[in-house]
Amino acid sequence: MVMAEIKNKNQAYLDMDDQYVNPVLARSARIVAERASGSYIYDMNGEAYLDLAVGIAVNSVGHCHPKVVAAAKKQLDELMHTSVTVHHKRYIELCKKLTEIAPHKNLNSVFLTNSGAECVEGAIKLARYVTGRPAVINFRGSFHGRTIFTTALTTSKLYYREKYEPLPGSIHTALFPYAYRSYHRGDDAKVVAEALEHLDMLFHQFVHPEQVACFIIEPVQGEGGFIGAPKGFLKALREIATKHGILLIIDEVQSGFGRTGKMFAIEHEGVEPDIMLMAKAIAGGLPLAAFISRKELTEKWPAGRHGSTFGGNPVSCAAALATIEVIEEEKLCERAQKLGDAWLKRLRKFAEGKSYIGEVRGVGLMIGIEFNDKNGGPSKELADKVAERCLEHKMIVLTCGNAGQVIRLIPPLNISDADAEKAMDILEKAMTF
Repeated sequence: MVMAEIKNKNQAYLDMDDQYVNPVLARSARIVAERASGSYIYDMNGEAYLDLAVGIAVNSVGHCHPKVVAAAKKQLDELMHTSVTVHHKRYIELCKKLTEIAPHKNLNSVFLTNSGAECVEGAIKLARYVTGRPAVINFRGSFHGRTIFTTALTTSKLYYREKYEPLPGSIHTALFPYAYRSYHRGDDAKVVAEALEHLDMLFHQFVHPEQVACFIIEPVQGEGGFIGAPKGFLKALREIATKHGILLIIDEVQSGFGRTGKMFAIEHEGVEPDIMLMAKAIAGGLPLAAFISRKELTEKWPAGRHGSTFGGNPVSCAAALATIEVIEEEKLCERAQKLGDAWLKRLRKFAEGKSYIGEVRGVGLMIGIEFNDKNGGPSKELADKVAERCLEHKMIVLTCGNAGQVIRLIPPLNISDADAEKAMDILEKAMTF
């Protein structure tokens, strides 16, 4: 009788969810989480789920890491909130730390927000203000948020934009070099050249470069399908930006904080952004985000022209400082690179001879598996089936891609060797058709 009551508790909460929660909030699994630890989420029935989604790349040091929890608890006893009425030391300490780990020393001025979308909004406001230019260029397949302005910048799939028109203007979308779906597949140099040619056409046909405030781009597209920009593209974009006085905004919301084997994905190319966005994994699970720029730009932005009531909350800042400490102490960048290389090798070997697996790609522990239908087109059906089978085996994975055709793997960076092996075993079973 007691066991039956426990089993029914999960469903009882799902029933309440169906009754009281706005259905626009989509969840990928009908699981009611009661607690989480390390690489696992536990539902109200006590079932353990190996989590390869980690809150969409948020819990990168694992769920409820002891150091992060301890830092947050300590801060709760000291100071919970100030807003902009006074300075607080955790805000200052975190901004200093972010400048120290930033990929370039010129990134030395930080603003803290609550979410990635707020980062984007703030960065665009900064770029428009200091350049005096109206236009923004984003890239096809991008995801930058769900506020009305960031929705206008998001092109990963129509579903995020449909029926929200009219969206903000002065946004022009350039071609992202998606090598696998390019006519030049197998020749990255031609893929890059094609994208740059399209950008040049945009300058000649839609917007003069002297009217463009900024480019905004993900070095590895997240919702768009875990697609990395081919080598050379970001460097070329940096050169074009510099030539025309355009600011380069690098969106590291999903790819930052060790996910790709470097603290930030842009480090793989050695490109210097004018503004860089950070969120998701920054605070180990608490809401926080940041955009960082050059002081010479932010000094031109008068005080009060941008702000945030809750951005840089003391508890979130304390958790962020502890999270970064964990990443550095546990050498999680190196761990992500090593394990990511091993997973890519194993998955690519598994994919040999299977035409329904179009491509296994990734860098560090940001790995995407793209599925094809019998005609070689993107297959949402197969990706959904694989995700469903993984869940049946008590493992959570997410899909992404313009057609939902990609399984994305974003485990905790400190996942154990045993759980990493278990994850691959489950995934291979799920991908066997």
